[in-house]
Amino acid sequence: MSNQHPGLTPFATKHIGMINWLGLWTLYKKEVWRFFKIFGQTIIAPAVTTFMFMMIFTLALSSAGGRSPIGIPYETFLAPGLVIMAVLQNAYANTSSSFMTAKMQGNIVDLLMAPIGAGELTIAFSMAAVTRGIFIALMVMITMHFFTDIPYSHPWAMIYFGLIASFMLAFLGIITGIWAEKWDQAASIQNFIIMPLSFLSGTFYSIDRLNGFWFTVSQFNPFFYLIDGFRYGMIGKSEADPMIGVIFTLSLTILLWFTCYKLIRNGYKLRP
Repeated sequence: MSNQHPGLTPFATKHIGMINWLGLWTLYKKEVWRFFKIFGQTIIAPAVTTFMFMMIFTLALSSAGGRSPIGIPYETFLAPGLVIMAVLQNAYANTSSSFMTAKMQGNIVDLLMAPIGAGELTIAFSMAAVTRGIFIALMVMITMHFFTDIPYSHPWAMIYFGLIASFMLAFLGIITGIWAEKWDQAASIQNFIIMPLSFLSGTFYSIDRLNGFWFTVSQFNPFFYLIDGFRYGMIGKSEADPMIGVIFTLSLTILLWFTCYKLIRNGYKLRP
């Protein structure tokens, strides 16, 4: 005999399956809406800052008749690096701030208790950061046309290195957000790792100008391959073999994704 009360209608059971697509999509939309609510701060401000960088360097170098070491106008050499720099910094900021805010406000437990796994959490947060990176890249590339003509020589390289840069820093932001217990700790990664690697990656100069030791160090800087590969896509010039950059950055991004997945799955510094 059934224990169901005759006046009650049983609830329908929703089958989620191996991947909770609805939960993933909902969390992604929530994260996108989070940065869109402050569009001026998250999209417009980085584009304006990059525009100022471009304007200052273009005025300074054009007055001196400067050209890049690879024989093209300096502003053309500079543009791809500035685009990727903006993407890197903001993809990182998106995921790290999301996790830090959730931890500080105590609602990270709601995510861990929801019927959504570590894989879906990682994908949703990283895809939102990639979306922010794409918006910023488009905004910055539009402003670059005020300074130089961009041939867009190899679109596949632009798409690949733009996306992999967003994913790489999104995963790094998740790891930082999980590890950090104070905002100061999260900011230290930005100030002492991301910024130095960005400025020492050949954005403003050719790495051929570096001496032996620093040149060797640059070969292990993933930001160099991201910027150099994106430059290859935009203007058809590069300092390293783009395929080496593809292999190096893809391998590192997979490693970072796996680290994020394991940390969230194990609840490292997330569970009370």
